[in-house]
Amino acid sequence: MSLYEVFVRPRRGLSHTHVGSLHAEDAASALRYARDLYTRREEGVSIWVVPAAALTASSPDERDAFFDPAADKVYRHPTFYEVPDGAPGI
Repeated sequence: MSLYEVFVRPRRGLSHTHVGSLHAEDAASALRYARDLYTRREEGVSIWVVPAAALTASSPDERDAFFDPAADKVYRHPTFYEVPDGAPGI
């Protein structure tokens, strides 16, 4: 059996949210188990099951070093630009 991570998009949601994990023989079984476990009250409209071994994540312990390069790019911040007078939306 393999470990799968389950993501469900709620009826009123725009994106899938991680709701839990489960063990299954294959992806088709994981999808059926996820439906039975995580959408009992018909709250979901879409389910994703992903093998846990296929996920790669950043480490919370390294968050400062991992995200530091983004802080060096001041041009990404809206304060870097001057908005001309009369620009739409101002």
